[in-house]
Amino acid sequence: MKWVVETEKAPKAIGPYSQAIVVGNMMFVSGQIPVDPKTGNLIEGTIEEKTERVLENLKAILEAGGFSLEDVVKVTVFTTSIDFFPRVNEVYARYFDTHKPARSFVAVSQLPKNVEIEIEAIAVKEGE
Repeated sequence: MKWVVETEKAPKAIGPYSQAIVVGNMMFVSGQIPVDPKTGNLIEGTIEEKTERVLENLKAILEAGGFSLEDVVKVTVFTTSIDFFPRVNEVYARYFDTHKPARSFVAVSQLPKNVEIEIEAIAVKEGE
């Protein structure tokens, strides 16, 4: 069974895609950027503040689909500078403290809406 996850607690998709898709016991969460879901505006501030907003958006989508951060098995972090690595890690470690999914950290030349960070995830529910 496949279904689309939508929540107002995370930014609406800005193109022809879904916030997430659940297939069986797996959830595929689209890349999230630092958009305030209440206003639809990009947030201002440090890379740490932007990372926190992105991870809160990701968490809201997971929860809307009946998943949690503990179910995440793979994360991909895209940033516009590899220099953000230690600062992003500082925030990321608060969300993935004891549970540490596989992860890639990729520096790219540009991201949607000219943001500095985007994070996507795959989650799996065990025993389902």
